[in-house]
Amino acid sequence: MPKLEELRDAYNEARALCDKRIIVCAGTGCIANGSMKVFEALKNAIALSGLEVTVSLKSHDPKEHKHHDVYMIGSGCQGFCQVGPLVTIEPAGIMYGHVKPTDAEEIVAQSIVKDEVIERLLYHDPVSGTAYKGPGEIPFYVRQQRTGLKDCGRIDPSNISEYIAHGGYFSARDAFMKYDAEALCNLYKESGLRGRGGGGFLTGLKWDFARKENNEKKYVVCNGDEGDPGAFMDRSILEGNPHSVIEGMMIAAKAIGANEGYVYVRMEYPLACSRIREAIATAEEYGILGDHVFGSKESFHINVMEGAGAFVCGEETALIASIEGKRGMPSPKPPFPAQKGLFGKPTVINNVETLALVPIVMQKGVEDFRKVGSAKSPGTKTFALTGHVANTGLIEVPFGTTIREIVFEIGGGVFDKDGKINNDAFKAVQIGGPSGGCLTREHLDLPLDFDSLGSIGAMVGSGGMVVMNDSTCMVETARYFMTFTQHESCGKCVPCREGTRQMLEILEDITKGEADEESLELLQEAGEAVKITSLCGLGKSAPNPVLSTLRYFRDEYEAHVKAKYCPTKTCKALSPISIDPTLCRGCTLCKRVCPVGAISGEVKKPHVIDPMVCIKCGACIATCKFKAIS
Repeated sequence: MPKLEELRDAYNEARALCDKRIIVCAGTGCIANGSMKVFEALKNAIALSGLEVTVSLKSHDPKEHKHHDVYMIGSGCQGFCQVGPLVTIEPAGIMYGHVKPTDAEEIVAQSIVKDEVIERLLYHDPVSGTAYKGPGEIPFYVRQQRTGLKDCGRIDPSNISEYIAHGGYFSARDAFMKYDAEALCNLYKESGLRGRGGGGFLTGLKWDFARKENNEKKYVVCNGDEGDPGAFMDRSILEGNPHSVIEGMMIAAKAIGANEGYVYVRMEYPLACSRIREAIATAEEYGILGDHVFGSKESFHINVMEGAGAFVCGEETALIASIEGKRGMPSPKPPFPAQKGLFGKPTVINNVETLALVPIVMQKGVEDFRKVGSAKSPGTKTFALTGHVANTGLIEVPFGTTIREIVFEIGGGVFDKDGKINNDAFKAVQIGGPSGGCLTREHLDLPLDFDSLGSIGAMVGSGGMVVMNDSTCMVETARYFMTFTQHESCGKCVPCREGTRQMLEILEDITKGEADEESLELLQEAGEAVKITSLCGLGKSAPNPVLSTLRYFRDEYEAHVKAKYCPTKTCKALSPISIDPTLCRGCTLCKRVCPVGAISGEVKKPHVIDPMVCIKCGACIATCKFKAIS
């Protein structure tokens, strides 16, 4: 096996012989929007222009290195999903968005041959219209601090040499060659690194529990079962920088004395599955993984297990059961997995983001790592920013960053119901997915970290962040998340199985106008009971969206049950359709398309809708040319 230094230097030498580099985003989102067609179109356009182009720099023999005008790669997710497919050109630092295959010839002719910028392909601020050249200028990137994601979207995930050239596997080598298990556990306890999967447990402390277990066989498991709606942080890391996860698992293995590991990833992530498998195979080929790690007497092997998409398998004990070939259902704790986990052996389970940060802690050192974030939550956190916000995508910010900074600065502001940027339209942020809670305008300046969120009944969770404007019905939002968690309940314990069902039925009654004030009290009581008595974390956190909306948007619930009215007109049963007589011209089109004959009126005179007959199908609204019906 070549030394890491030799692999790094060989790659850098080959890279130095390439004048320009084009990075095409090859994350799932951009691929779905046609980025691979853009890649092929660019490659063909470069070749037709007479320039030398390569898509591979894997040679370790300097004698084989030669000059190339352009080096092209497909990267993992570059984060700015709102404007994909993305194409970045280095060293000019240009980023183009919404690129189509038909743009390829122009990009090559102007930006590759002439070093000119094509303004129409740049990102333009939705309010000011200002064009930004690239990541070094775009506010979405400038206001982030990318640590775990620093190489996602910058490197070729299939090229181990490129990962090594960026400092990869040096931390793992140090862990195996310079540290014993206890020293490693102490280092990570001192770093304050906490699990990014939602619980926020100290990583080094979890490792130390497993280290102290007297057992010849131990396991390290990577939890990539990312089931939250709208969350795609773990998927993006596995797709964009799988070697960082492998390296984190290796360091964890050394810390607890494990010689085998599993990556548990959702089968709905085919690209993540294929890239982590390819990365494992390449690391074994290079002698980094497998027997005699880095030439030592120690071994570490990694297996990939594809989950069947059950949300509950994100819970540690359910995940273990799934790997063992059993139905994915939680088990009571204690014993904890660190004591008795996979196949009855001590097991450490960390999520993808946590493991990707593990090598960085060693690279930066404890002191530098703790300089970022807050005292009790050091480092950074990734979030999947979605909803009524101008800039959606994958972001990474220091713990302690406020919602105001994320939504209004990184996110670029909130869209109102008319599709215009209007920050006054901000209503709430759902954080932590179906297990999280809703934060309101009064929480805009709350520092986002484990303890601050916990103090108000919310949680970091996996990092999903859905921004909602004032057209959002919070009752319907709570019903949506409860539908998800109730469907995903494994059914093992009564509180979760029956409690979530009862909560969902009450929420459905509220949105249909069939509930009363007593229903709100029953909903509150049921939520608190499920939260306290459920077996696992899924059940304990399932009521969070309901309880948080009841707490902060009580008036909206009361409007539904007292006045039988949905303030946002989202709930159809509580939102009667009416015709504005000042706008109605009496054209009779609405009357003719109504399937139930609910509309009456004479030609050229205002029409009316009988609410007792109307089924709220919306046909009349779609037909009216004068926008008189709402």
